[in-house]
Amino acid sequence: MLALAALLLAGGPAAADDDPFAEARAAMVKAVADDAARTVEWTGKERLSPRVMEAMGRVPRHLFVPPELQGLAYENRPLPIGYGQTISQPYIVALMTDLLEPQPGDIAFELGTGSSYQAAVLAELVAEVYTVEIVPPLAASATQRLAALGHDNVTVRAGDGYYGWPEHAPFDLIVVTAAASHVPPPLIAQLRPGGRMVIPVGSPFLTQHLLLVEKGEDGALTSRQVLPVIFVPLTGGH
Repeated sequence: MLALAALLLAGGPAAADDDPFAEARAAMVKAVADDAARTVEWTGKERLSPRVMEAMGRVPRHLFVPPELQGLAYENRPLPIGYGQTISQPYIVALMTDLLEPQPGDIAFELGTGSSYQAAVLAELVAEVYTVEIVPPLAASATQRLAALGHDNVTVRAGDGYYGWPEHAPFDLIVVTAAASHVPPPLIAQLRPGGRMVIPVGSPFLTQHLLLVEKGEDGALTSRQVLPVIFVPLTGGH
């Protein structure tokens, strides 16, 4: 799996011609675009940012799922990755990334590394990504996978991401990839004025909503519900 990642990275444009997943990945990107058009009444976005869509087309999702599921990697749906966790649906990854409005110089924090697919997409669009995963084996495999893919602008740590990563704060962008009952106060504190956070909020047994939180330059917070979603629950000692 990691050897294939290194091969894809080293090959450049010529390797893309030989990529057996290229057609499936292009179909996935189209499915994401179709979903964006279908959900415009909720999101207000008929189409997603071209930069985000191009990143979705570059990141090899089949390298972020268990080997036995690689044939399903480019279907527009979540897949299990072990330890009770999932890799999110491509449309949701693209939408969350788009809502953050990532810029090349941004510093991003992610709570819940999981497979590291969301981190890899962000890494294509920002300067640095700091991501925390509470399941140590997933953190370890994510570190190896991202290194093999050449994403040296992503730093992974095993731990409870509820508390953020104060040493690298403040963050321009924060993305949470598990459902919380509330927006964690440490993450609000670590969000830079002018920054944006996307987080699913709600009970694991009731409706969850994808929430966009924005911090004004004066520190004032605004939020809006974007879309009903289903995420695995946030875990940890808090």
